[in-house]
Amino acid sequence: MSTPRNRRELLQGLGAAGLVGGATAALGGTTLAAGSLVTRALAAGASPGSLAAGAAAGQPRRGGRIRVAGMAASTADTLDPAKGTLSTDYIRHYMLYSGLTRLRQDLRTELALAESIESDDQRVWRIKLRSGVLFHDGRPLTSADVVFSLRRHSIAATASKIKAIIDQFESVEARGPLDVRLTLRGPNADLPAILAVSHAVIVPDGTTDFSRGIGTGAYRLREFKPGVRTLVERNPDYWRDGRPWLDEIELIGIPDELARVNALLSGDVQLTIALDARSTRRVSASPGHAIHVTRSGLYTNLILRADQRPTSSPDFVRAMQYLMDRPTMARALYRGYATIANDQPIPPEHPYYNPDIPQRQYDPDRARFHLKRAGLLGIRLPLYASQVANQSVEMAGMLQQSAATIGLNLAVNRVPADSYWSSHWFKHPATFGNSNPRPTADLLFSTLFQSSAPWNESGWRNERFDSLLVAARGEGDESLRREMYGEMQLLVHEHCGMGIPVFIPMIDGYDRRIRGFGSLPIGGLMGYQFAEHVWWAG
Repeated sequence: MSTPRNRRELLQGLGAAGLVGGATAALGGTTLAAGSLVTRALAAGASPGSLAAGAAAGQPRRGGRIRVAGMAASTADTLDPAKGTLSTDYIRHYMLYSGLTRLRQDLRTELALAESIESDDQRVWRIKLRSGVLFHDGRPLTSADVVFSLRRHSIAATASKIKAIIDQFESVEARGPLDVRLTLRGPNADLPAILAVSHAVIVPDGTTDFSRGIGTGAYRLREFKPGVRTLVERNPDYWRDGRPWLDEIELIGIPDELARVNALLSGDVQLTIALDARSTRRVSASPGHAIHVTRSGLYTNLILRADQRPTSSPDFVRAMQYLMDRPTMARALYRGYATIANDQPIPPEHPYYNPDIPQRQYDPDRARFHLKRAGLLGIRLPLYASQVANQSVEMAGMLQQSAATIGLNLAVNRVPADSYWSSHWFKHPATFGNSNPRPTADLLFSTLFQSSAPWNESGWRNERFDSLLVAARGEGDESLRREMYGEMQLLVHEHCGMGIPVFIPMIDGYDRRIRGFGSLPIGGLMGYQFAEHVWWAG
């Protein structure tokens, strides 16, 4: 084991000097569990806690049916958790499947299908499964199911959205009917959190047809029509005693936010995700409805491709970043709920947030300087946006106005919601994305910013960033780990073709007869996991 001094020397040997430190801010009242803490907590056999702790008081009651509106519906909707892309996919998968671990409100990891997870070195992990867990078709959960579920992400034909993360796995082996040994290529203290993401839920061994949605989750599939609806019913054999409470849930997609609000207030749906901040007064004014606000790392980002012209120019990227009037966006688009961002994805509430990066300001004069230096004054650039990427249409309009003042013609193309993600998202030089929070910095950077990441939206490649990412995974010294993540934020801020103006509040609307509703700051609707926690008091 290297000493802290030796590890610091190793860090410097990766090629940097003068690393930027971060703050030790708490997230949800507690910091993310360090590797040793995670290991001890999970090895101790901690039982699943209540995600809805602190939610509306009252004794849960069984029965009832609710209709829920997500913000997207597409013919690409999937029951294969490896392929989940949209929030409606995550909701669907958390209803039907269970993972080895799960996240609590404070973003600490707790046990789910795993009875214990132990590691002495954060590289070799011993996983013992709960006994008596049944899939929806009556088959018992075994180690073979876990091995299959995790290994399939590394197979190219699976097209898994977390392949870059699962590539950390050296081997996954069954050591008994309920025992699994997972060996990483290098130590990673965040493994329990990785196993909690919706893509890593457990499916039956050998599954190739996902049309039935067979899992061990709180609900069983009754009907699935991509782009139309998902209908699930209570699983009477769910491994958590007593849950779920509801008899039936129907999930639909309503891309237009105003339509989602109208559906809620009319009683057509009882719960909806992603309300516009400008709709909060209208919903709150209804005696039968309420809003729930969760602060998180959710953001809508301007994507400037590194492999296309003119967005490959660093000066053009910088010009666009200076054209973002962040305070005005926060006020006009989010009614003061939003938090000013700084062109990197870690929010101020995160324990690894780097407060030492100078805040980038709205500065048209500096934007003009960079455009002129790039030889791009006066060009015309199509900018693609869609209502399905939260407030991207409005952001595009504000950028268009600012750009016009310095001689840049941004031609805003508003794209229908049902085709945006598949046909336009990071397919052109300039588009918008919308990224959900991740439970750890490693997951965020691995899925969205690593050179090989499937959602590396701007297509940037930075060897220093990739080296730091690998080194941070196995670093047990929290101060050094914080330095690494702090420098990664700086690298994104300075070099990535990305504009992140604000962190968006997650605002859900619900019928007051829904009880047990709470927060999990990785996504709306309780981190997309509301289904097994809420009950109907109507």
